[in-house]
Amino acid sequence: MTINTKHTSDRIAHLAAVVLATHSASHQEKELAGSALAQHHTAKQSSVAMGQLAAHVLDDRHASEAAKELAGSVLAQVRRLI
Repeated sequence: MTINTKHTSDRIAHLAAVVLATHSASHQEKELAGSALAQHHTAKQSSVAMGQLAAHVLDDRHASEAAKELAGSVLAQVRRLI
């Protein structure tokens, strides 16, 4: 298993906390926010499933900017097999 040297930035962690507190946020936004927040100051990595969700959100022209920012952070930390 590789060690994750990437971490969610303070700015993205704050955005994730705001999304989680927003009642109107979509289920996908909240999933991405939870994943990003779980990787803040930890060695945790995104799962392949979360990476697939993040890629889908980045391809979705209707996704919010917040969702795309969270997706980019999550996708950058996807667990990769060597």
